[in-house]
Amino acid sequence: MFFTGIRVMSTNLVNTEPRFIGSQTKTGAIGLGCWRLTSNDDSHNHALISHALELGCTLIENADVYGFDWGGIGFGSCEEALGRIITRDPAIRSRMVLATKAGIIPGVPYDSSAQYLISACESSLRRMNTDYVDLFQIHRPDHFTHPEEVAQVLQSLQQRGLIRSFGVSNYTPVQTAALNQFLPKPIATTQPEFSALQLAPMRDGTFEMCMTNGTIPLAWSALAGGRLATGTGVSTELIEVLDNIALRESVTRSAVAIAFVLAHPSCPVALVGTQNIERLTEIAQATEVSLDRTDVYQIVQASDGVPLP
Repeated sequence: MFFTGIRVMSTNLVNTEPRFIGSQTKTGAIGLGCWRLTSNDDSHNHALISHALELGCTLIENADVYGFDWGGIGFGSCEEALGRIITRDPAIRSRMVLATKAGIIPGVPYDSSAQYLISACESSLRRMNTDYVDLFQIHRPDHFTHPEEVAQVLQSLQQRGLIRSFGVSNYTPVQTAALNQFLPKPIATTQPEFSALQLAPMRDGTFEMCMTNGTIPLAWSALAGGRLATGTGVSTELIEVLDNIALRESVTRSAVAIAFVLAHPSCPVALVGTQNIERLTEIAQATEVSLDRTDVYQIVQASDGVPLP
């Protein structure tokens, strides 16, 4: 057992306020990722997206490579699935903050050249049946494209009105700083993996960079690929801490795990990928959870498996 100290304050750290991507685009604290939007059941997919929006999960996060795995039929298929929803219900587009990513080509694997990113962005818009995306991100860094070229093409896409804001995914703080050097202002978002099981952005400078620059982190795999929900491959210590808080807060373990993500002062958006409408409702209860410093540091210690110094 870890020494947890004496609870002296009960200040709630969970920040449920809207996040701003760029200067004006407002989104909820929880977003729905489309990596698993591989079902051919368009009615279910439409119901899922609609329910997410009703719950305030307004960021709908996609990528051109989504659908290449996880039961998809190939590159671009998750964007196409979302495009069918927008075709079926055009009004739904105005209710969402739509994000997509590009830069991964299976077999290459990375290309952030100007020529490719322009083509990729235009193709994504066609697949999703939209004239623009609110957020366009580079999926993974291409070490063989100069950051100045990346900066120029992102600004060009923005000037053409194809994208409202832009950011990066899976970039290190140093890689992000290099890109920012060639932009008039810092990127709007960065997308690291972050959860109660993956704490790296708290320690590698990512969140400090976000707080310094006003960049919003989009936490992918906020439930560690579902492991925090199922308990598979997670230490009994961490499960016990999450379950104890869940019992106290009358929510599920998943809701507590998402609340932990929302508690960081860099104001992350927690991205979840469930395709189950009922589970999405349970997860959204994270906004009703109260966590103080004792709670979050208990989670950190249990995740690390060793006491904090």
